[in-house]
Amino acid sequence: MNSPSLYLLIALAPLVGALLAGLFGTGFLGRPIGRRASHLITIAGVLISFVGSVIVLLQVLDGITFNGPVYTWTVIGTTKLEIGFLIDSLSALMMVVVTSVSLMVHIYTIGYMADDPGYQRFFSYISLFTFSMLMLVMSNNMMQLFFGWEAVGLVSYLLIGFWYTRSTAVFANMKAFLVNRVGDFGFVLGIALLFAYSGSMNYSEIFQQTDKLAALKLPGTDWQLLTVACIALFIGAMGKSAQVPLHTWLPDSMEGPTPISALIHAATMVTAGIFMVARFSPVFEHSDTALSLMMIIGAIGALFLGILGIVQSDIKRVIAYSTLSQLGYMTVALGASAYSAAIFHLMTHAFFKALLFLGAGSVIIGMHHDQDIRNMGGLRKYMPITWITFLLGTLALVGTPFFSGFYSKEHIIEAAGAATVWGSGFAYYATLIGVFVTSLYSFRVYFLVFHGRERFSTAAHTKDAHGHVGGAPKESPWVVTLPLVLLAIPSVVAGAWFINPLLFNGYFDGVITVALAHPAMAVMASHWTNWVAYALHGFSTVPFWLMVAGFVVAWYCYVINPRVPAAIHDRLKFINKILDNKYYADWFNEQVLARGARCLGRGLWKGGDSGIIDGLLVNGSARVVGMVAAFSRHLQSGYIYHYAFAMIIGIMALLTFFVLTVL
Repeated sequence: MNSPSLYLLIALAPLVGALLAGLFGTGFLGRPIGRRASHLITIAGVLISFVGSVIVLLQVLDGITFNGPVYTWTVIGTTKLEIGFLIDSLSALMMVVVTSVSLMVHIYTIGYMADDPGYQRFFSYISLFTFSMLMLVMSNNMMQLFFGWEAVGLVSYLLIGFWYTRSTAVFANMKAFLVNRVGDFGFVLGIALLFAYSGSMNYSEIFQQTDKLAALKLPGTDWQLLTVACIALFIGAMGKSAQVPLHTWLPDSMEGPTPISALIHAATMVTAGIFMVARFSPVFEHSDTALSLMMIIGAIGALFLGILGIVQSDIKRVIAYSTLSQLGYMTVALGASAYSAAIFHLMTHAFFKALLFLGAGSVIIGMHHDQDIRNMGGLRKYMPITWITFLLGTLALVGTPFFSGFYSKEHIIEAAGAATVWGSGFAYYATLIGVFVTSLYSFRVYFLVFHGRERFSTAAHTKDAHGHVGGAPKESPWVVTLPLVLLAIPSVVAGAWFINPLLFNGYFDGVITVALAHPAMAVMASHWTNWVAYALHGFSTVPFWLMVAGFVVAWYCYVINPRVPAAIHDRLKFINKILDNKYYADWFNEQVLARGARCLGRGLWKGGDSGIIDGLLVNGSARVVGMVAAFSRHLQSGYIYHYAFAMIIGIMALLTFFVLTVL
């Protein structure tokens, strides 16, 4: 079946589940739906979307695509604002990624949130998020894209602050909301520019006019119109995909429950910006300036934000900084015009990073909700399934040959080296060094959690902040471990399965546009043979040995001689202070930007509103009227001779004026 009905079913099934669980399971309209019914309904909705997405992907592989409206929202003059779908190779792949990871998270949540009083509300939120993300990736116009863009931001605000009784959670969701609004301001400007000069919100109509738009200048400047539009759109991507300097919200978002970390901050929401840039590749290919900016910003994130993961002690925050680093890799690929490599890494990263986040959640359950890796150790014998799946996810993340992350990350590094835009040299070395950094912080977590001596308390009377009774860790229930096993499979084999069709067999032909002046993908295609030969060759490359070096350093520092990290910390206190304060990005935002905004607001309030508007214009005009009235009332004495005297004076003034005029 190829019709809008199938696409509507895919998009709306999670929405129906969210509404039923939210309205009838949370007490909003009573509680006819209990905990079991809530998770069954929402899981069924996401399962329908997943099956439908797989069907759509198979149809796309057979050459069946769709681009058209399903509903006209409004008509303004000659402009139609429509709800429509663009189903092609890019959107079909994203639909499968979003729904598959969401399905795993839904199942995992049954075990992770089993004791939480907001159980039904949580399932409602994550289903609503899935609907929002599907609307974003399936849209065929900028209005619907913006709706999905803002909807995922709103739901992420609700999910990050899910435990709203915690002040840290409230601060984190407000921070995420405000930082994303900064990016969204640029996003709106980019959309507005394209709409103003193309006269359309529809992707295909805009892309058909890119050559004409490329010849235009921004009025009053010498700036190329499309360069300004692309930079504005990328600012939106910087906020949603947590790029420097709009990255500070993502680590704090770990205040939300762990399933959210996997769903929003690893596989879907933070990749929305990557998807958007790839979708607008026909526009971005006309601006080398925008491509250079993306490459430099991505390279900074790939290296320097990854370094912050080395000094974190919260297991979820380490993985969060890993996400920031990997998003930087994807952005570098976009800047190199290797859009298909960016989407390929988006897909592989979705699987192994969701696996790592859910594995971290399983560890947190086993540790009675203690998230500090310094209090763990030796868990592999207590949690064997979590241990082996976490190891597989780690091997994929660091880029071990034959694992999925190897194929996607290696090609991003090659793309940076083959790129021709300014900043490609810096990006190449940053992504190369980032391999060592990724390996170091990844194996640091792995060794501290699963190897070495046991550093946790097994006292039976111990209780954590959630009221869970302590004791020896034990493996999580099957609803937690089953998603780990299912996600581990694509984390291992997805790279080998999909690299050839996604990168070199024309899967994105006609969807992603690459100019001849940007040869990175063509250079890589000329060297490609097959996935086995490529992986075998990987054992002799610089990135592989950098990965091994990171493994060896982590193994020595955290298994063989654990005193080394403390000694390094003591000798490099200045650098550690910078890293502990996260390059003072939060300090700058709070003390400079936020305080400056407060001072500006106070100045506008005191000086502008109270002083000028109220004091001068409103109250001042009233005082002037009062003064005039107070003076003029003395002229209204009621005596006739006063009025006669005024008349005589007036006549004399008029005669004098007349005489002077005549003369």
